[in-house]
Amino acid sequence: MARLILSLDNQVLAEYNMTKERYTVGRLPDNDVRIDNPAVSGHHSLIINILNDSFLEDLNSTNGTYVNGKLIKKHALQHGDVITIGHHQLRFSDQQAPETEQDEFEKTMVIPAGQQSAEQLAAAEKAADAAAAALDGSTAMDDAAAAVRLDPEEAAGLSERPVAAARPTRMSETVAEEPAPHSRTQTGIDPSSAPNALPLAKLQVLSGAFAGRELELTKALTTLGRPGVQVAAITRRAEGYYIVHVESGKEDDFPLVNGQPIGAQARKLTDNDVVQLAGVKMGFFAS
Repeated sequence: MARLILSLDNQVLAEYNMTKERYTVGRLPDNDVRIDNPAVSGHHSLIINILNDSFLEDLNSTNGTYVNGKLIKKHALQHGDVITIGHHQLRFSDQQAPETEQDEFEKTMVIPAGQQSAEQLAAAEKAADAAAAALDGSTAMDDAAAAVRLDPEEAAGLSERPVAAARPTRMSETVAEEPAPHSRTQTGIDPSSAPNALPLAKLQVLSGAFAGRELELTKALTTLGRPGVQVAAITRRAEGYYIVHVESGKEDDFPLVNGQPIGAQARKLTDNDVVQLAGVKMGFFAS
């Protein structure tokens, strides 16, 4: 049975089992899915269910209806599609669809660290360091204050050197009982153990067979793309998320952010940026 999951700012507000043929979405009380927000039209959009297929139609709304970031008039819904109406999102979930699609996307686009050379990934981190330092107006970043490094599992696959243990805290340093800044978290950031850390961000695929799929950027360094075609790395640092070119099959063939090549330097990502890598468009969304 297909479902609609209504959310706002990543918080689930309601779920709707689609047992009827027609569902209207809008601000007025007579809608099947009511979204009481000024950005939503009285009768904003319509979903029609025919046998195992569902179709979305915009009802000439003021602010439009978007699916996976693209403005639509009519759209055949697929499992995982994200409908944006005003500031709210409706995720379309079809339980009859294969549940392995997200895994297939990750197998296709996410490259394990062990499949990339240590030199390339070290260069990516160095570029992100330089970009972060330039953003802060400084010329160098102290190693002890580096915000992110490869997690132990990734580091073990890239180097035979053991991962350095965290420096013990001396009693004299605990008097102020000041919470550790983001830069003191070790081997990546675990939000559960570092509540003040940078919030997680995600990539959402906007084009191709995997449109609508999402990938949370939980690792210190995530390598994406297709080897021999185009590969980039996204590093997670205290200052934010940075994307840097790793390698490509053609010289100076750099990933695009908002339609512009990022070049050889790391580029800081901001909310709603559109990344184009190895022919796939992905939206970057900060939590």
